[in-house]
Amino acid sequence: MKKITLQLLTVFFIGASVFAQEKITKQGHTNQNKFKQLKDELATPNSQRTASGAPGVNYTQQKVDYIMDIVLDDEHQKITGNETILYHNNSKDELAYLWVQLDQNVRAKDSKSRDIATNRVPKVMNKKWFDRSFSSTPFDGGFNIMSVTNIDGSKLPHTINQTMMRIDLPKPLASGKTFSFKIEWWYNINNHRKDGGRSGFEHFAENNNNNYVIAQFFPRLCVYDNVEGWQNDQFWGRSEFALEFGDYEVNLTVPADHIVDATGVLQNEKEVLTKTQRNRWATARKTFDNPVMIVTQKEAEKAEKGRATGTKTWKFKAEKVRDFAFASSRKYIWDAMATNINGKTVMAVSLYPKIKSNFLALIKPGRYSAANSFSISLTGITLYKSK
Repeated sequence: MKKITLQLLTVFFIGASVFAQEKITKQGHTNQNKFKQLKDELATPNSQRTASGAPGVNYTQQKVDYIMDIVLDDEHQKITGNETILYHNNSKDELAYLWVQLDQNVRAKDSKSRDIATNRVPKVMNKKWFDRSFSSTPFDGGFNIMSVTNIDGSKLPHTINQTMMRIDLPKPLASGKTFSFKIEWWYNINNHRKDGGRSGFEHFAENNNNNYVIAQFFPRLCVYDNVEGWQNDQFWGRSEFALEFGDYEVNLTVPADHIVDATGVLQNEKEVLTKTQRNRWATARKTFDNPVMIVTQKEAEKAEKGRATGTKTWKFKAEKVRDFAFASSRKYIWDAMATNINGKTVMAVSLYPKIKSNFLALIKPGRYSAANSFSISLTGITLYKSK
């Protein structure tokens, strides 16, 4: 008798649970049913997007090309940028305006990210983590947009709303046409070991050096597609957004004694590498079994003790990638080797200091892999934490 009673109770509770779920589903504007089907979430299939999610016969994808001059100010931990953007409207729509992501504004003093944070004070918390989580003097971050102009230098109307910027075009951009414009900006780089963040710099007090791992550092065009139109959601630090493919030409001006690597292929080896480094790099291109040291630990230790007075400009190009990131420091040990990926020879590159920190692992040239990582994983660059 007890067994039968238990079964009846079980059926009753299951029925009540399903009833409650159906009741919740009717409330509000979202389907909260835990057993809802994936088809309820996906866009309706059409000629641009099939039911499988694959591109349809009329699929289009926008393209955005960037030419950028970037200056890294190591003394003040600041980045200054001047970028020329060429937007290709491959969609069937006319576009009256463009949306641009301003990711760095998540660190602006007036950012709403702190208002929505779910921080709590644990029972035990050291001073370092308390100051990081509940600082009374927020980091002075965020983009300082100096100008937004047409290619001829005339001003472009634009509106900045937190981490988003809308640029109003002089006339609607027709299907198949392009529009070119410029943005000048700068921002203070966050100490990501102290203030948090997926990228930034780490300071080494013992020799007064910095290690820069830089991503989400320039105004970037949002995605425009046939499902949502413009992606214009705010970025509060936890979300992830796709980006359009495009070609990049980026000039990175850094202290002359820094070692740099970035998305894409280095264009001016003779201007930034010593003869010894170039010879080692040439050997690495033909070596498939073991990494070749481009900068040894001994050489890196010597470099971190000095201070160059001038600068060098490292020039990179990347084709058909979604994003661009870079790393720069005079502390870097550098090794590289060739590897075969689907019949193509590409370079596997590592940059790292001699002590525990973050280091850069790249696969270049060509398309890059994205992997599980400590800090960021982007098309073109992946940062890992050393053991």
